[in-house]
Formats: sequence, C-alpha cells, structure tokens
Amino acid sequence: MIRSTYRLLALAALSATALSVHAQTPVLIQGPKVAIDTLDIQADSLRMPPEMRDTVLARPQTVTQIASNLYARRVMAARAETEGVEKDPEVAAALKIARDKVLSDAYIAKIDKQSTPNDVAAEGMARDIYKAKPERFKVPEQVRVRHILVEGSDANSRAQIEKIMQELKAGTDFAKLAQERSADKGSAEKGGDLGAFERGRMAPQFDEAAFALTKPGQLSDVVETQFGFHILKLEERIPARTRAFSEVREELMNEVRNNVRQEARVAEAQKMQKEAKIDASAIASYSQSYAAKIPPTKIAP
Repeated sequence: MIRSTYRLLALAALSATALSVHAQTPVLIQGPKVAIDTLDIQADSLRMPPEMRDTVLARPQTVTQIASNLYARRVMAARAETEGVEKDPEVAAALKIARDKVLSDAYIAKIDKQSTPNDVAAEGMARDIYKAKPERFKVPEQVRVRHILVEGSDANSRAQIEKIMQELKAGTDFAKLAQERSADKGSAEKGGDLGAFERGRMAPQFDEAAFALTKPGQLSDVVETQFGFHILKLEERIPARTRAFSEVREELMNEVRNNVRQEARVAEAQKMQKEAKIDASAIASYSQSYAAKIPPTKIAP
C-alpha cells in the first residue's frame, strides 16, 4: 500500500476507536453505522492555525465540508477494520504511531499547563530579563516619511516627477497627489505614508534622502532608485530610545512562559530517554539497508 494511504487509514481508525467518548455530543452527520459530531470537528480543527480556527468554523458550508470528509474517512476506516487491513504490519505500525502522537500531544499539553508560571511569576521573570539585557530593547533613530513614486528611469518618467515636484512647491497637498499619482499603490492609499523606519530598511539612495531631511514638512530632491523616481516628505524624526517595560511586558511574559514550558518538556523527555537503551548495531543495520539503495556518487576525474 502507498504510505499516504496507511496514514489516512491509521488516523481514521484511531478516530473510530474513540466513538464511545462522544456519546453525549451533538451529531452533525449520522450514517448507518458511524457518525460525526462536534468533538470530531473540534479535534480536526487543531491542525488549523489557531488564528484561523474561529473564522473557519463560523462558516456552515465549511463545517459541512469538513464533516463530510471526516465521515468518508471514518467509513473507510470501519471498512478497513472489517477487512482486517489493520493486521498488515505497516498499517499496524502507522496506527501505533498515530495513537502515540495523539496521546503524547495531550501529555505535552498537560506538562505545559502544570509548568506555566502564573502572571505574577511570569511578570517577575520578565522584569529580570528587561533589567539584565537592556540592549535588547533599544530602538535606533527612525524617520516617518511619505513618498510619491513614478516608475521608470527614462526621460518621460523624469519629466513626470519634475511636474509633480512643481505642483508640490506650488502648494498642492502631498497626500492627495500621492493617492492620485504614486505608482506605489500600497502607500498611495495612505497618502504615501510609509510609517516609521530605521536606517538600512530602504534602498540606499532612498535611505540617505530620508535621513537627510530634518524638519517636518520638508521635501527631498528627486531621488532615483531601482524602483523609479521618488519625492519624499518628512513627517517626523523619532530619536533613538529604549522601549519602556510597559511596551514589552506582554512580549516578555509570553517569552518567559514559552521558555519555561520548553524547558519542562525537554526535562521530561530527557528523564524518559535515560531509561532507554539504544541498540547502535540495529540502527546501523537498518540505515545500511537504505544506504544500499542510494546510487554511488560519481566522482569527477
């Protein structure tokens, strides 16, 4: 059998063995012998990024599709079990690995819950990091500028940017011109505003022109980059500073929690692995059976 088929049957059969747990759960699809309920959907949704989960499950059409796919998988698993497919050694191994993953993931979640520091402890550790490594939180000088871009490097493009410069010097609103004429559509929607950035983030010529501006409202000369011709307008210069603890509190507390959880996971795994004996000769023999399938490398004369 193909490996992907083993995995499909393994996961499906694993789900089939858990039917008794779902007795009191709302059923979404009912077949002659198997059903799909909300717990099945919830379990399957764990493969989705957490930030997408609610949005996906809020759509009845999507939930219907997911439930239908799970139903087909569960029916296939039931038929595979009836036909004794799980007795195939490779399928049996795949089932065992799938079961191991589900249970070990649940055990890891338990370790995480037990090891995660409470808010008071996490904030204390976060403050210690903040005090010990202040250089982490230094923010270099930044500028915030608007720009208008005319694409191209030919005489026609140069003439267009020069015309825009004349209009700006005559008092035309920069943001309005950026919205109407800038080829950078992303910033054009915001009146050409690029937000704040530090040195080294933009094309060298653009970077140099932006940091040469000193007063809010000041216009640059025409600047040429690989993207075309630009005119910049300074909105503000932001001095170098150190971010306050209040700005990085949540970020550091999350970092602390993640580090503590990871350390607890590693400690538990290492404790378990100490009890195991590695058979190096068996591993070498197994690897050699695959190495024999690799064509010898051709060495150039």
